[in-house]
Amino acid sequence: MSVVSPVARSLFSRRLAAAVTATATTATATAPAAAPPTCRQFHTSPKLDARKRGRKRFSSISAVQMGLVNEEKIQEFTDKTFKRYTPEEIEALKKVYTPEQIAAIEAGEATIDPRDLTIQGRLRVDPYRLPYIDDFSHISPVIDKRPKREPPPDPNARFMNLDEFTEDLIAWADSFRTGEVTGNLKKLHDFVPEEWQKKPEGTWPGDVRKKAHEDFMDYLKAEAKRKPEDAEENGPTDADFLQYILERSSMTDKNLKSNSALAPGLPHKVPGVSGLYKSEVDPNDQGLDDTGVYQDLKKRTGMSVRDILNLSTVTLVRRFVSNQTRMGKIRSASVLSIAGNKDGWLGLGIAKSTENETAMTKSRLLAIQNMRPIRRYENRTIYGTVTGKVGAAVVELRSRPPGFGLRVPHRIFEMCRACGIQDLSSKFLRSHNPLNTVKAAYEALTNQPDPEEIAIGRGKKLVDVRKVYYGGRVL
Repeated sequence: MSVVSPVARSLFSRRLAAAVTATATTATATAPAAAPPTCRQFHTSPKLDARKRGRKRFSSISAVQMGLVNEEKIQEFTDKTFKRYTPEEIEALKKVYTPEQIAAIEAGEATIDPRDLTIQGRLRVDPYRLPYIDDFSHISPVIDKRPKREPPPDPNARFMNLDEFTEDLIAWADSFRTGEVTGNLKKLHDFVPEEWQKKPEGTWPGDVRKKAHEDFMDYLKAEAKRKPEDAEENGPTDADFLQYILERSSMTDKNLKSNSALAPGLPHKVPGVSGLYKSEVDPNDQGLDDTGVYQDLKKRTGMSVRDILNLSTVTLVRRFVSNQTRMGKIRSASVLSIAGNKDGWLGLGIAKSTENETAMTKSRLLAIQNMRPIRRYENRTIYGTVTGKVGAAVVELRSRPPGFGLRVPHRIFEMCRACGIQDLSSKFLRSHNPLNTVKAAYEALTNQPDPEEIAIGRGKKLVDVRKVYYGGRVL
């Protein structure tokens, strides 16, 4: 086996490639030229070469040459958008920042040319843009965190013992201001008109209650800051006592304030969002539904808010259910409620939510929306014996004579009171599941046989023997 050097192998490869190329050229020269393949285009757009040539028909023209932008407009936009700090703003910054920081801010202002920001910068104009560019003097609750103005808490602080608490109380008593004598502070009822002063707060209209709370809070703040008028009056005010109870620290940290862990609240009017999530308030409700909970129910049922509030609603079943997901078991509350007007109408509502209060509110609204008439004999009991079945629960309801009362379980008892039934007995034939028994009882009440329809179907005349026997004098 011979070993060929790399140089010799390279020369051999070049000569072989030259021979193959010469042979291919001779064969091409002797063979006739083949016609280019033709294909039919199924669209009207020009070929790629034509489209490329078409792009060169017009030269690029800048916005300045077209007259859309000039130096005056650029300077006007720059002065309006990127304003320099005024002397008043610099003095306000000096109260917050150190001289070194102020020097750094001025150096940054001098380095960055506002004209470059106007020409090369990209400012967002969409509704989700930041509410400011470089103005850090305002705090946006959606973006910014709450500033930490207070020092960190003392890690060695502990709750005061009796002696330390006594010393702290004496120190506070020596430093309080002179003010109104204890017991003479105005109350919330003093800030409402005379016609509402003797009525409970829950019956006040929404605007009256809101204005009273605002005036009362302003009064408390003014009372806490009020200067002493008479040096002979010595004694803490009610506002001082309230401030001591609520704000005074009970630990050995010398009553130092600490930073709050709560996120800053959203302002009342957020640009782009204000008015979108505002609850509808009907002035005809007279302040009974300031939160707008019953506005949608009013449209569905046609009832007023006062009629809705006069209905009897009771929560009968509460349970917790879990939904198995890839994130684990998601627990939520399931609530069953009933609603009735105590005069032949009864409704059932079931709702679920992660919050128990939300589920209760939704179930009660659904119960009011689903109210149906319940047939009653002499407005006190049902017609005959009826049975309802839901799942494995079978409930049998039986009519009873006057004065018998409601001898039923407590859940069916609440259902009978809500719809105005006074004499009834029941029996659970199979399962005692609370949810299914309530559903079965509701099904039995709504599916009672109508004696009038049965008589018409049989071609008979229906006569109530009790009414005929007692001459119509029945309970």
